[in-house]
Amino acid sequence: MALSDSFQQLKDFDFTDLDFDSIGVWPLPVRVLLLIVVFSLVLAGTYYFHVKDLGVQLEQSKAQEVKLKNNFEQKAFQAANLEAYRIQMAEVEKLFSALLAQLPSDTEVPGLLEDITEIGHGASLNISSITLQPERSAEFYVELPIKIVAEGGYHDVGAFVSGVAGLPRIVTLHDYSLSAKGSGGLLALEIQAKTYRYKTQED
Repeated sequence: MALSDSFQQLKDFDFTDLDFDSIGVWPLPVRVLLLIVVFSLVLAGTYYFHVKDLGVQLEQSKAQEVKLKNNFEQKAFQAANLEAYRIQMAEVEKLFSALLAQLPSDTEVPGLLEDITEIGHGASLNISSITLQPERSAEFYVELPIKIVAEGGYHDVGAFVSGVAGLPRIVTLHDYSLSAKGSGGLLALEIQAKTYRYKTQED
């Protein structure tokens, strides 16, 4: 059948006479056209309902693969450096224990106050008062402020500060004020010392 005859049959065919019960006797061009339409619908439906979801799953799988690779690389690096981490952990624990030993306990605070007083007298500083302030709790430690009021010469103040800094316990100095007292070259010193202790479960 020539192509021109097929087009002529398609042109002369009345689509209102279509009867699906007699589809076998439809003109060939109509049957071919119907086959193309059905095939296109099947392809579109397959893509929309199946292939599209597979594409989404593929992208998710690719993202998961990248995540797993990164996770594997991190764990492989950690495993390769495990012995070094253990050595570092032992060093940190040793250092932490040494620092804890520098923090006074409640029972050692009176001795610390005596040490500060002796340092002041050794520096020829006249200590007027040493007053314990309310404790302040932090995440891992408890801070005990101590207000010190004293008077003495410029070099006496320097020697006192140096002596406190050299204590075996951790003591820091804050919020100091110096003012001249009289005409003899004396200075009035107000300073806040802070000592620390490790925070226990009772705190």
